[in-house]
Amino acid sequence: QVQLVESGGGLVQPGGSLRLSCTSSDPTFKTFDVGWFRQAPGKEREFIAAIRGDGAFAYYLETMKDRLIIDRDNARNIVYLRMNSLKPEDTAIYYCAGASRNLFRADRPMSATSSDDFDYWGQGTQVTVSS
Repeated sequence: QVQLVESGGGLVQPGGSLRLSCTSSDPTFKTFDVGWFRQAPGKEREFIAAIRGDGAFAYYLETMKDRLIIDRDNARNIVYLRMNSLKPEDTAIYYCAGASRNLFRADRPMSATSSDDFDYWGQGTQVTVSS
């Protein structure tokens, strides 16, 4: 079973930035497409970003694309999500997830990606945006 571990969450003031990390000790992690989800209290889990295994393609939720940067260092088995200009409504638990299947396909838009497309999940990291 591949285990993913998120880190980098915490308390940040509105307008601030955070960089979340997702890592795994499993060598196959570098072949996975990796996504980031978030879930705020009382809301459904939301797919916000993804990166292909080789790092060549990225996807962002349209409403957040100006504030997110996803990248990866496959030599270190880490995927990062940089979040800028954070708002109180960004407060949520953020999860990374790994997919062993190719998500970046010509026959389906990335916006159709859901939790069911991912095989492995981290435990989540809390992000709280508050003054």
